[in-house]
Formats: sequence, structure tokens, C-alpha cells
Amino acid sequence: MSALRDRFQKEADESMQEYTSSLHFDRRLYRQDIAASIAHARMLARQRIISGEEAESIGQGLTSIREEIESGQFEFDTSLEDIHMNVEGRLYERIGDVAGKLHTARSRNDQVATAMRLYAKEAISETVTRLKDLQAALLDLAEANRAVILPGYTHLQRAQPVLLAHHLLAYFEMLQRDVERFGDCLERVDVLPLGSGALAGLPYQVDRDFVAKELGFSQISRNSMDAVSDRDFVIEYIAAGSMAMMHVSRLAEEIILWSSAEFGFIEIDDAYATTSSIMPQKKNPDVAELARGKTGSVYGDLMSILTTMKSLPLAYNRDLQDDKQSFFRTVDTVHSTLEIFTGMMRTIKVNSERTGQAAGESYTLATDVADYLVGKGMPFREAHGVVARLVRYAVEQERSLQDITLSEYRQFSSLFDEDLQSINVESSVAARDVPGGTAPRRVDEALREAREVINE
Repeated sequence: MSALRDRFQKEADESMQEYTSSLHFDRRLYRQDIAASIAHARMLARQRIISGEEAESIGQGLTSIREEIESGQFEFDTSLEDIHMNVEGRLYERIGDVAGKLHTARSRNDQVATAMRLYAKEAISETVTRLKDLQAALLDLAEANRAVILPGYTHLQRAQPVLLAHHLLAYFEMLQRDVERFGDCLERVDVLPLGSGALAGLPYQVDRDFVAKELGFSQISRNSMDAVSDRDFVIEYIAAGSMAMMHVSRLAEEIILWSSAEFGFIEIDDAYATTSSIMPQKKNPDVAELARGKTGSVYGDLMSILTTMKSLPLAYNRDLQDDKQSFFRTVDTVHSTLEIFTGMMRTIKVNSERTGQAAGESYTLATDVADYLVGKGMPFREAHGVVARLVRYAVEQERSLQDITLSEYRQFSSLFDEDLQSINVESSVAARDVPGGTAPRRVDEALREAREVINE
């Protein structure tokens, strides 16, 4: 391994070794690195660049190293910079000089890029699974509360009654777009860079398609310089992760609001709440608050990798070593947030009495009254003005629309009649019977379709 310093007359300064080492965060790539090395050794033997016996020895040595790492017996050496050199150094100790043949026809540049893509493929699969788990939890909560009505909001002001299930399905749709984004990202991740060398390709007759098949890649990279310096797939994952976290953060904000005494729509299970250090009555929605905060951290990782990449000349530069920290942090944050939110959503209790009461307050049926006048032949803009004046009158009287008598209604329009009494929160919801609307029939259809989507 000392050959890596043969160019220099001095040993590396200890502080320089510590500064340039990535071992403390890239050691999680050990499985991907070893898998790629085994496939590479098999290809070298297949192409008669090394012998079959040498490839077998390398493969067995690498397998035993993987077992050492997983059993906690592997001794990592920070002076060897990264996980890749640690594995190779241990391989020398186990099988001798034949280990040096493993690095034939590859560079650490395409080696690292390959390990990162293998890791990203696995991460995307896990992310999609966790997104679907949260979607399922939302559907379960929606289906268990099919008839619950609550006020829908715009500008955080009560606007119109909607079904709680309809509201929750809005988050299902957001998460479904996240699922699709990660799936789209996977197409660009699923490209093998190994075989690109340091930047210019290789002077050996390698079989890159064989390695791609061994490692489960659907295609090989088309340009060696791009292959070793491309981190678009990392940016894409973090960008998709940022959007997923943004969606969860929006849900978190509603959980925080709904669980407050001012709203009182839901109760968070004790298992997902904390209390105050001095106020014993408190039940704090810390999970939701932390998710809201961690969203900013993921945004920071996105800006970090974008800034790293913005001025890098071709091809590989050591700056790319830091891509892993941003990437791994995002993966960990997204996965842990989705997991804990899934558990929390499955235990939430809905106060349907309170939501139903709130759905009929704050003049939420005003639009229905305007639609009533439209049904009598009045142009909508005129109806809007009539009801606006009616609401102002009710506000001045400190009364609800339901408390206004028919004779008072008729002071604003002669079109009001006895059938006005049929307007209530249930009729308001039922009236929105269009595709994508909150009517019970449409929401039931949407629930069935959503369940089919996550079961695909």
C-alpha cells in the first residue's frame, strides 16, 4: 500500500491524513464496494486479464472481508483515506500480492462512482417503500374516518367544509408524486460507470456489459469523463428528498395546528409526544416539529452539493468526496422521518365532534348560499355580492348564517325561500360531486384508486 506514496519523498502529514480521510462516513459503502470488486475480478478473469484462480482468490478474500466488517472484527485504518483503500489493504493481508491485480483496469474514480450508484439504487428502493408505507397509513386513517367533516382552509381561514378523507388524500397525491420522482431518478442512477478508468477509458479489452449484468445495472455510461465526475444522480435524489420532506413538513404543520387546544381536531398518541420540563400539563407535538426543522437540513444538503458541483472542471476533483456526506444525511433524514410519521399517523385519534362543529362555523356555508342563488337564476357575481352583504350583516349581529331568519334573508334577495334550510355542512360536501371533489361518492372512489396504486 506504500506504493501510493512512492511519488513523494515525505510521508503524509498526520493532520493532512485526517483532513482528507473520508473513512468515517464512506465506510457504509463497504457492501457496494466489495460487490463491485468481485464483479470486476470475475470480468478480468473472463477476459483473461487475470487467471481464474486469481479471481477466485480475490473473490474469497473480499467475501471474508465483508464478513469481518459485518461481524465488527474489521480494524479500520484512517491513514488509508477511505473504505476502498481499507478493503484493498486488508485484501493484501489476506491473499498477498495477487490483491494488487484487482485494481487492474479501474481507478478509484470509477470505483467510487460505482459504489455510490449501487448505494443510491438501494436507497431509492427503500425510500419508495417508506413513502408507500406512509401513504398506506394516511389511507387507513382516511378510511377509518370516512364520514368526518372538517373545515377546509385558505389563507389559514376557514373556507368550506370538506371530508377529512379528502384532506388526507391530498397528502397521498403529494407522496405519490414523490414516489414517481424517485422512480424517475432511478432511471438515471441505473448506469454503470465502472470501466471508465480515471477519466479516459481503459487500454484493456474489458467487458463492461458483463459487469453491468453482474451488478444489476441496466446500461453502461457513454462517456468516461462524464461517468467519473457526474453526481447529478446525487443531486436528483436530494432534490426529490427535499420535496418529499417539504410535503411531510406541510403535514407536520397541520398536525401541530390540529392538535392544539385552539383547533382540537386530533390527539397525538402519547408514544409520539413529549412534555415540558416545567409545565406538567403539556403534550408537545415534537415529532412533527422536528420533521419541520429537519426539512431545512435537507434543503441545506441540496444547496451544499449544488454549490460543490457548480464550478468543477472535468473530470474528477477531490471536492466530490463531500458528496457522500450530503447524500447520506439526506437518505438518513428522509428514511427516519417517513418511518416515524408512518407510526404517528397510525395512532392519531380524530375528534369528529369538534371537526364537525368547526366545519359549520365562520360562515363556511356562504359559498353554498351564493350557489343557491345561482340555482335560482342569479348571476354568480351578483350572488357573491348579495351573500357578502349578508355575511357582513350577520357579523355585525354576531350571529351565524343559520341564525338568520328567512324574512331577514329576503331583505337581501327575494329569491331566498324555504328550501334554503336544506343547506348544511353535509349538503355542502355532497354538492361537490365532480371528479377530484370532496363529495362522499368521489372520495370513496379516490380511496379505492389510491389503495390500488400502492398495491401495484
